[in-house]
Amino acid sequence: MNRLNRIFYNKRIKFLWFLTSFARYMTPKVFLQSRLERVLARAQRRPDWDYISRRADYYNRLDPQNPAGIDGLWPLAQHRLRKGIRSAYFFDTYEYTRWFDNRLRWNTVPGDVTQVPEIPSIVKSRPIRDDNANSVLLNLDKVRHFIFLKDDIPFREKENRAIFRLAVRKRPHRVRFMQMYFGSACCDAGVSGPDPSYPDEWVKPHISMYDHLKYKFILAIEGFDVATNLKWIMSSNSLAVMPRPTYETWFMEGTLVPNYHYVEIKPDYSDLEERMRYYIEHPEEAEAIIAHAHEYIAQFRDRKRERIISLLVLQRYFERTGQMA
Repeated sequence: MNRLNRIFYNKRIKFLWFLTSFARYMTPKVFLQSRLERVLARAQRRPDWDYISRRADYYNRLDPQNPAGIDGLWPLAQHRLRKGIRSAYFFDTYEYTRWFDNRLRWNTVPGDVTQVPEIPSIVKSRPIRDDNANSVLLNLDKVRHFIFLKDDIPFREKENRAIFRLAVRKRPHRVRFMQMYFGSACCDAGVSGPDPSYPDEWVKPHISMYDHLKYKFILAIEGFDVATNLKWIMSSNSLAVMPRPTYETWFMEGTLVPNYHYVEIKPDYSDLEERMRYYIEHPEEAEAIIAHAHEYIAQFRDRKRERIISLLVLQRYFERTGQMA
């Protein structure tokens, strides 16, 4: 793959994302709000409507029979004025909230959300558990999180090793991984940038996403919430290796099937070498997992459908808080 393709596939150009987002912000809302009903009505005639509706209900688990009410919610008209919302979260929510009346009320919690809010809130991430209905997912900070790669290296031609290149500061579970596997023969483990909380020898030079792809196995270990690198690993011809996830985002990590979409290892990482050895000796099973991962990724590539799902999530949010019929 040439250098231009590596840059194109490995990292979105944030300046272009900002220009597009700002152009959306400058577009009068009235044009979109007048179209919303028609857009969602047409969506119901699509052959994949059942799929769209299921996805929207997965993200929005508020009870349709018991409206949550609007206590603690604030008007969409104040969206731009709210403090503490970084540009990525503002523009990614505004992309869809601008379709709705400014008088409707909502709440959003930006950042890496690991607890379920007390009131219905739009979030990027939530714990994977039964009582997470107040955490309503949208695809937020997607310029950083939703990256897919083009990988031209077949699995069988990659190195029989794993690679770990993730930040470990204030993430004790990642520190534990480094303590176990730094300097091991099976895993090229390292971190970028020195920090007094871990040994200097752990620091290794930064490498691009594409440079990870020469390895058969890439560790996707959760950080403050999800493992940010999981999406691009699953779009590659390498295997994502991780314990079963405990948080999820728009990527629906809670629906991933262990050893079908990714290689599952124990939460204490003790069986990493054993799991690697198995798939090195059974490459056809590794290639099946990679194919399943690519199939899973494919559902997020239809931008028009992703927009419809996002609008439907918000419509149902306003309905299930008793604000829309």
